[in-house]
Amino acid sequence: MPYVNIKVTREGTAPGAEATTAAQKKALIQGVSELLLQVMGKPLASTFVVIEEVALDSWGVGGLPTPEFRARQAQRGTGGD
Repeated sequence: MPYVNIKVTREGTAPGAEATTAAQKKALIQGVSELLLQVMGKPLASTFVVIEEVALDSWGVGGLPTPEFRARQAQRGTGGD
């Protein structure tokens, strides 16, 4: 009985979106479930997928909160630090 936990930041991927859409979540659940079926033979009916959205300021990368990390990456891309 596979259990898959997907964590994403609570931000939209499309202009104006503030969270992952229902259609995106549905596609993730379907895709992960089908992958487990194809790779491991795990039945769809026994595969559980949970999607958790985390506030952007509660997610960190590179030792920094994500917004600060992204700002630094943007500066580097434009010739900064």
